[in-house]
Order: sequence, then structure tokens, then C-alpha cells
Amino acid sequence: MQNKSEFGGDFAKFINGLAGTVAGMSREAGESARERTREWIAGLDFVSREEFDAVKEMASKAREESEALKARLDALEAAMANKGAGPAA
Repeated sequence: MQNKSEFGGDFAKFINGLAGTVAGMSREAGESARERTREWIAGLDFVSREEFDAVKEMASKAREESEALKARLDALEAAMANKGAGPAA
């Protein structure tokens, strides 16, 4: 009877140890996968949100300046056309 009890206790210890080992391996595999994913993403040419917003703001300002310059050029061309048409008429 004593041998069966010892076998049961040893078997339970073995199963507990195996479960702990499997849990540790699972944890390590997850960490390794996360690290590989981070490295892969870092190798891509993604921009940060701050960089994206800065470029977006610069493009908006450039568009506004371009529109202002176009309006000014249109006004100058209209003034030149009126000035040129005035004396000839």
C-alpha cells in the first residue's frame, strides 16, 4: 500500500512540475513573439503620430500660402490687363 501512495505523490509532483514547465515555455514563446513583432515593425518605415501631424500642419500652411499667392497673382494679372486695356481703348 505504501508504494502506491508514494507513486501517486511522485506522479502528482511530476505533473505539477510539467505544468509549470509548460506554462514557463508558453510565457517565453509569447514574449519572444512580441519581441520579434516589435523588431519587424521597427524595421518598417512607419512615422509617429507626432511626425504625421507636423507634416499635415506644414502641408496645410503651404496650401494656404499657395492660395494666397494665387489670389495675389490673379489680382496683379487683372490690374495689368485693365491697365493695358485702358490706354488702348
